[in-house]
Amino acid sequence: MQPIAKAGTSEVSSNSVTPDTMKRIGAGIGHFRWVICTLLLFGVTKNYMDRQVLGVLKVTLQHNFGWNEIDYSNLVFAFQAAYAAGMLVVGRLVDRLGTRLGYALAMIFWSVASMGHAVAGSFFSFVVARSALGFGESGVFPASIKTVAEWFPQKERALATGIFNAGSNFGAILTPLIVPWITIHYGWRMAFIFTGALGFVWLAFWLVLYRKPEIHPRLSKAELQYINRDRPKAVPQVRWARLIPHRQTWAFVLGKFTTDPIWWFLLFWIPDFLQRNHGLKLAQLGLPIMVIYVLADVGSIAGGWLSSWMIHRGNSVNLSRKSAMLICAVSVIPIVFAYRVENLWAAVLLIGLAAAAHQGFSANLFTLSSDIFPAQAVGSVVGLGGLAGAVGGMLMAKMVGYILQWTGSYMIPFFIAGFAYLLALAIIQTLAPRLDRASV
Repeated sequence: MQPIAKAGTSEVSSNSVTPDTMKRIGAGIGHFRWVICTLLLFGVTKNYMDRQVLGVLKVTLQHNFGWNEIDYSNLVFAFQAAYAAGMLVVGRLVDRLGTRLGYALAMIFWSVASMGHAVAGSFFSFVVARSALGFGESGVFPASIKTVAEWFPQKERALATGIFNAGSNFGAILTPLIVPWITIHYGWRMAFIFTGALGFVWLAFWLVLYRKPEIHPRLSKAELQYINRDRPKAVPQVRWARLIPHRQTWAFVLGKFTTDPIWWFLLFWIPDFLQRNHGLKLAQLGLPIMVIYVLADVGSIAGGWLSSWMIHRGNSVNLSRKSAMLICAVSVIPIVFAYRVENLWAAVLLIGLAAAAHQGFSANLFTLSSDIFPAQAVGSVVGLGGLAGAVGGMLMAKMVGYILQWTGSYMIPFFIAGFAYLLALAIIQTLAPRLDRASV
């Protein structure tokens, strides 16, 4: 174990800390890392509120502007194309600028873009606004995963990831509760302004509270030792050219390519599915969608907790992560029957189970990046994975748009969703059978 140094202090070796001391530290001497995790939670919540406003207002905007299903799919496509392009830049930018500044700049950019939807008056102006939003939002997960790699020991990273990843569900819960009310009382333009403006509230807390753990004035020496107890020796920033040849990189990238499109599908089309198949009005969407994403929150935290618990029990990281992912992959399968179910709440529960399983799978998939790559490379690796996921989402958006325009049925999209996760896990197992750390 390499000695760990804190700025302004002498070097302290984690080998000098007994197991009993480590247990005591983990149990109660310092919790500031969870304050940082809470900031990440609220950042992801804001991110998903901004991106889901369009899905909640889909029927309203289609009525106002005369869009058909293919037009709407093109807006989703524009967002995801820009998100993919952003992953080429923003994940790398976070590694170069550091987490604090990189995340702050991304938040400012996408919050302004979200508010920019309010001045859109044509299909083209919506495309511009969605593209800007997608480009800015691409920074949220590279920055969040990099923060977890900096602030948490390996055994807690999946749980921390599951907690901040639950913000995607909080955002998806809050949006259909808040946006219809704002739209009914103040118009749809104010819905975009309100959600976008929340980013500047978050930004103030981030700039005040966030520093790297080695220089943070509020972090105790004991908690710093706990965070760094299993951290590998620091390496210089890693170039993409050194990441591409590794099988571990492709395990993560193809896992994201296979599963991210399912989440995009749920996020952008489930409000329409409930309105189309079950006759719900805009003001009635809140409760069913809230149930779906409350279940997703449970899945996000439970999936991260399960693998962390298994590691605590002495199981290998490889067995723990993949066992949790297998349980999640199997749990998605029942969604293939959602399009046939006539009862609203039966359909909601099937979709909610799939959303929960996705989030549990995703929490562990994200954590794989910090398991098999050093912290200096995590932002870039997650950026590559996010790029792949966004490209997969682009393909899914076009496919769903044309399928709905031609058939009016959700059968095929739900069938694809049901089996995507087993395919992803098979790919990961093939490329990274032991989750060996990449030698970069």
